[in-house]
Amino acid sequence: MSELFLYRGCPTHIRSDNGPEFIARALRAWYGVLAVGLLFIEPGSPWENGSVESCNGKLRDELLNGELFYTLHEAQVLVERWRRQYNTQRPHSALGYRPPGPEPRTFVPVSVSV
Repeated sequence: MSELFLYRGCPTHIRSDNGPEFIARALRAWYGVLAVGLLFIEPGSPWENGSVESCNGKLRDELLNGELFYTLHEAQVLVERWRRQYNTQRPHSALGYRPPGPEPRTFVPVSVSV
């Protein structure tokens, strides 16, 4: 996250669950140094962050439960492939079971000499 904060700047708030105890303490201390406010999700209240909970559930059901990753690179490639399919081709209930849309592509003009 530090690289993201350097690139985009620090957010004013981060919404999070409390997470594992030791991690939560370290993150709270780090956020305090950066003057980033915390907005906690109540335990047992996934509806407070529904889109993330839904995406995490779909990732687990559609990819993670059916794969064994033997290398970090293999995991990165397969998760990236799933992410692209999820964001461009997979029907979403919030969109009336239509896909979000095609992945944007950049076309480089080709000059033709006659």
